[in-house]
Amino acid sequence: MQQNKNISCIIVDDESIARDIIAKHLSEIDNIEIVASCNNAIEAFNCLNKHKIDLVFLDINMPEISGISFAKSINKDIKIIFTTAYRDYAVEGFELQAVDYLLKPISFDRLLKAVNTYFDIYTTYNHLKTPVQELHNFMFVRADRRMIKIDFDSILYIESYSDYIKIHLENETIVTRETISAIEAKLPSEAFLRIHRSFIIALNYITSFTNEEVTINKTSLTISRSYKKDVLKVLEKF
Repeated sequence: MQQNKNISCIIVDDESIARDIIAKHLSEIDNIEIVASCNNAIEAFNCLNKHKIDLVFLDINMPEISGISFAKSINKDIKIIFTTAYRDYAVEGFELQAVDYLLKPISFDRLLKAVNTYFDIYTTYNHLKTPVQELHNFMFVRADRRMIKIDFDSILYIESYSDYIKIHLENETIVTRETISAIEAKLPSEAFLRIHRSFIIALNYITSFTNEEVTINKTSLTISRSYKKDVLKVLEKF
């Protein structure tokens, strides 16, 4: 099971023992990076806003926001492996196109099988996705009841307002109902940089930067503390 990059994952379960068991199993598998272990869906949402996550190990029966509700609300590019003590949710879990559905207690062998299934999907997806990315330098977003084409080269920066985002172009601003994490997944990573839970910037349009902020066309955007280390690592290469 050789992969070119680590797969970033989070574990979401309100039982600490269950999280610990999954984390222990995953520590024995190559190319899996556990970014966070979350006690509930709110913690998980916050993590997704700060990091690019590939895979979620998700308990279904959690207080306040269930795993099913959480899975329905996140970017569909993020894959789900459900973990639960209840068989009753299996059908609904697979209807959400989950990679797998694991019943507790979860053995290492069963979890490894689920991870291998994910790697098979990941490899196929990226094999099919790469040629499209090379051909297309644009995306479509829904605004004013239309699908609008936006060239990546025309984007200055992207700003988040809860479930809406503003895409700032040179001569206009487009507002669309979307999460910033979902839009981030559509952007070429070599040209854009997340500097804050609310801001993604186009590297080509940076006019200046400090340790605290980036300036794009006279607009100063804050670099948040949680992103600062990674952001400065990229900016200082220029």
